[in-house]
Amino acid sequence: MEEKMADNYRIVMEVSEENEPENELKDECFLLKFVQHKKICIQCHDNPDADALASGFALYKFYESKGIDVNFIYSGPNKITKPNLLLMIRALEIPVQYVTELPDCDLLFLTDCQYGSGNVTYFEAPEVATIDHHQCGMMQNENFWIKSNLGSCATAVWALMNNLGYPFREDLNLSTALYYGLYMDTNHFEEIFHPLDKDMRDYLQTKEQLLFQLENTNLSMAELEIASKALISKIYNEEYRFAVIPAETCDPNILGIISDFVIQVEEVNSCIAFNPNSGGYKISVRSCDKEMKANEMAEYICNGIGNGGGHLTKAGGFIAMKPLQEAYKGKKIEEVLVERMVDYHKAYDVIYAKDYNADLSAMERYQKKKIIVGVVMASEFLKEGTPVMVRTLEGDVDLIVENDLYFMVGIEGEVYPIRKEKFDRSYQLVEGEPDIVMEYTPNVRNHIDGEVYQLMNYMKTCVATGTTKIYAKRLDHNVKVFTAWDEDKYYRGVVGDYLVVREDDLHDIYVVRSDIFDKTYEKIS
Repeated sequence: MEEKMADNYRIVMEVSEENEPENELKDECFLLKFVQHKKICIQCHDNPDADALASGFALYKFYESKGIDVNFIYSGPNKITKPNLLLMIRALEIPVQYVTELPDCDLLFLTDCQYGSGNVTYFEAPEVATIDHHQCGMMQNENFWIKSNLGSCATAVWALMNNLGYPFREDLNLSTALYYGLYMDTNHFEEIFHPLDKDMRDYLQTKEQLLFQLENTNLSMAELEIASKALISKIYNEEYRFAVIPAETCDPNILGIISDFVIQVEEVNSCIAFNPNSGGYKISVRSCDKEMKANEMAEYICNGIGNGGGHLTKAGGFIAMKPLQEAYKGKKIEEVLVERMVDYHKAYDVIYAKDYNADLSAMERYQKKKIIVGVVMASEFLKEGTPVMVRTLEGDVDLIVENDLYFMVGIEGEVYPIRKEKFDRSYQLVEGEPDIVMEYTPNVRNHIDGEVYQLMNYMKTCVATGTTKIYAKRLDHNVKVFTAWDEDKYYRGVVGDYLVVREDDLHDIYVVRSDIFDKTYEKIS
C-alpha cells in the first residue's frame, strides 16, 4: 500500500534530452568558467518576455559582481512595448538595451534562447555560451547548459547562482524579477512541476505590491484580440468532449487565459490551447474530469516530441518542431493534437477498486525483498499538528504531522507516508546505509514558520520483514486505479508496471512501477 501513496503524487516527465551533455543542476562551475572574460554581453531572445528579462538580469548581476564589464541586450524588428514588461524593466532597474549591432565583448552569453531556433538575432562573437530551458535544436558543446524540464530559464540561472551563494535576500529587485519570470512562464505557477521551480518560488522574497501591479498590466488589447480569435477557431470533439484551440504567437500566460475560459464550457471536459513558440509549440492543458489528470495528458501529448507536466487540473508543455516534423510529416499541429488526445482517451482502462473483483488466478504471489531503505520519524523534528509539505522530484504532498507519522524513503528517493503501526508490522530497523540514488534530495517544509528540513539528515535504515503478501501481475494495458479509500484520485499504471492486490484485503488495489517492483518484490509459492 505504501507505493500507491507515493504514486498518487508522481508526476512522470518524459523529457527529451537528446544531445544534452552530462551536467548536473548543481554544476555551479558552469558560471565560474567564464569569469576570466573582461567584457561579457548577455543576449536574450527577440521580443523578450518576463523570463528572458529575468534570467538575463540575473546573469548581468552575477558577472557584474565579479568585476566584469557587462552589457544586457536584445535585438530583432521590434522594441519592447508590452506594459507589464516596461513596468518590470523600469521598477526593477533592469539595464537591458535594444541594439542592432553587438557591443564590444569577448563573450556573448545567450539566455532563454539558442542560435538556430529562429527567435533570436544572430551576432558574430569571439565566443558564445548558452543557458536555456527549451529543448536544444542544435549540437551542444561545453558552453551549453540546457535543462528542458525546468519551467523557466530564470530557475536555471537561480539554481546555479544560489549554489554559489549569491545573496538573493539582499537583492529584492533581482529576486522579484526571477519570481515574475517563473510566474509568467508557468502560467501563474499553474504549470509548474519541477521541484527546483518550486524551491525558487518558495525561497525568493519579492516586492509584492509591484507583482500585483505587474499582474494587472498584463493583457493588452492586441492579446485580447488574439484570445477572441482563438476561441472562434476552436476544434471540438463531441465523442470525447475535448477542445483544441489554436492561437497566434503570444505570451504563454495568454494561452492559460484561453484554456481557463474554455474549460468552463459545460460540454468540455478537457482542452488544449496552443500557439507557435521558439522552435516549436507551447501548449496549455486543462481538465475537469477526475479520470483525466491534466499533467498526464500534457505528458502523453508531448511524449517523444517534447515535454509536459503540471497539476491535476492545469498543465502545460512544449512540442519541439524537429521531432514533431520527423514523427508527423505533412500533418498540421492541430491534427496531431486531436489525434493524440483521442489516443489518450483510448489508452487506459479505469478500475474502481471498491467494486473491482480481481482475477487472482491470473496473478502471482509476492513479498517484499529484504533490501535496506530509509525511514524518517516526523515527530523527531516536528511537533504534532504541524502542517507540512513534503517535496520530492515526484511532486509535493501536504500532510499534518502526527506522532505515528513516518516517511519512507525508497530506493530511488521516492517518499511516501506510513503509519507507525503499519511500519512496525512490515519493517524493522537495521544498521547500514541504504542504496539510494536520487536526482533531487527530498525535504519537508514547515508551513507555519517556513523552515525546511532535509529528510536525509534524519533518516534511519530499515528492511521489510516479509510478512506483507500481495498478488500481482504485469500490465499488458494501461490502467487508472481509483482506490477504495479515495475515489477522487487515481493511480496510473502503464504497460509493464504491476497491478497489485493485497492478500489480506482484495479491494486494496494499487499500481507499482515496473522498475521499483522488480527491485523490491520477490515471488513466493
